[in-house]
Amino acid sequence: MIKFITADDVLCLRNEVLREGLLTLDECRFPTDTVECAFHLGYYQDNELACIASFHPQDYAGYTGKAYQLRGMATAPQYRGKGFGNQLVNFALVYLRGQKTNYVWCNARKVAVQFYNHAGFEVISDEFEVPGIGPHYVMYVKIR
Repeated sequence: MIKFITADDVLCLRNEVLREGLLTLDECRFPTDTVECAFHLGYYQDNELACIASFHPQDYAGYTGKAYQLRGMATAPQYRGKGFGNQLVNFALVYLRGQKTNYVWCNARKVAVQFYNHAGFEVISDEFEVPGIGPHYVMYVKIR
């Protein structure tokens, strides 16, 4: 089941999956978690939070229209490969289309490019390094 959740709800899974459990929960907060119109989604399996994603309004240079950035997508290891992440992204895209959003973009880890490709995103940048995290690409999907 997919639900709208709070920024606090995503912190444990963000830390576990994206930061290897090395940070405090407060260090896992993004400055954009509480901006106006930001939202967070969680996929629950048997009342356990299995997958998360956060979205906030943010344009990407060179692209026009209303935009959102996807950040902090993570799936608990025991739930990977079950399609929960894909369902979560598809839910968000349908919701954002209803909000008259034109496109969504993200900084995708190199290891996640195939996942985002399957969700309809395309690579729009050269590879770049996020210090302490690893190689990334900017990816984009037009939704309206």
